[in-house]
Amino acid sequence: MIIHEVIEYKFEDWVKQIAFSTRSSGGGIPTMQWTNGIVFSPANFPTTNSTVDEQLKGTLHWSSVSFAIKEKFEKQIVKENATINLVDVSVNEIFKELATSLKKQSKYSTANSDTPQ
Repeated sequence: MIIHEVIEYKFEDWVKQIAFSTRSSGGGIPTMQWTNGIVFSPANFPTTNSTVDEQLKGTLHWSSVSFAIKEKFEKQIVKENATINLVDVSVNEIFKELATSLKKQSKYSTANSDTPQ
């Protein structure tokens, strides 16, 4: 898996942003993926001959992945008059590795903090 851009948010800030976007666009319930203390949402490249060729060779390209630290899994978050569903994808080994990598590079993870929280 190759991720071309990584965007980290504080969880509460991201929820507010998603809630605002949902209201602005007229509704729908957004869904984010969760595994091992990380909530994330990938953005794929459009399907082209090049991206399909890469996938057939075993390489998945994401244009970006947005993520935040969220240690405890909850099926649904209701904030700012919006509902966000979380899906536990911990059974997927690639997503578990992704979560570990994202947590290591997080600027908000307590594991990476020099000061106690």
